[in-house]
Amino acid sequence: MLHLAFWLGKDDVGDSYQNTMVSEEKEIIGIIAGGGRFPIMAAEAARMQGHPVVAIAFREEADPELVDSVDQIVWIHLGQLGHLIKGLKGHGVKKALMAGTINKRLMFKLTPDFKGLAFISKMAIFHDDGILGSLAVELKKEGIEIISATSFLPDLVSSPGCITNRRPSKKEKEDIRFGWKMAKELGRLDIGQCVVVREKTVLALEAMEGTDETILRGGRLAREKAVVIKVSKPNQDLRFDMPSVGLRTVENMSKVKASVLALEAGKTLIFEKSEMIRFADQAGISIICQTGYGE
Repeated sequence: MLHLAFWLGKDDVGDSYQNTMVSEEKEIIGIIAGGGRFPIMAAEAARMQGHPVVAIAFREEADPELVDSVDQIVWIHLGQLGHLIKGLKGHGVKKALMAGTINKRLMFKLTPDFKGLAFISKMAIFHDDGILGSLAVELKKEGIEIISATSFLPDLVSSPGCITNRRPSKKEKEDIRFGWKMAKELGRLDIGQCVVVREKTVLALEAMEGTDETILRGGRLAREKAVVIKVSKPNQDLRFDMPSVGLRTVENMSKVKASVLALEAGKTLIFEKSEMIRFADQAGISIICQTGYGE
């Protein structure tokens, strides 16, 4: 999953929905919303701090329940960069965040509007970092600043330490160190963020299929005791695309009897943390957050 890319579709402008009066006391926050609960969580947190929230939501991805958590919402198709900008500027948004996931397979179904087509034509390679960075530049030209997706939810960011009852064994720590280097190199190439290893052997590298399928594929090859490493890409702009895990991550690990999940502290989002830890403890899975492979 791309977290959050924009991959912007058809020249079918989204309709607006308003369910509360917009306050003028604090600046309006825009949310460019993909799939999952993150956009809803971010919207609710921003509103709790008194900010009116306007969501630009992708029809193919965003949860319909987002309507109930924002002041205004504009639905657009993937590819509609022009409509995205119009939706933000038209509702007075000067600061926006990107939250949620976009299924990368949808990139093959794009039918961009004119501005989206012009944007895509400038892209030499369709990699996450290049797309998101270029999108931020386009929005800045329009007077819209992209802020961190965690601006209103800092507690989602992982802290250093082992968060489960079981700690990695000596052999598992060796696999973490080995896999960490592989994952960083994979990220340097802007391909993926997750690697699955066992006994210093690479079993799976994440590409377009996403983390969940990478875990299942690598775990089946390992048969058991696979070590999953997920890290940020070198020089990754964490405003746009911070690695994330949640309950489903450890559920998939349990299906293939994987034993360790290693995350990059300070650069990974953890959703459903309590449920995730509880499940991991029951399954005997160790979850450790660290700042580098040498720790």
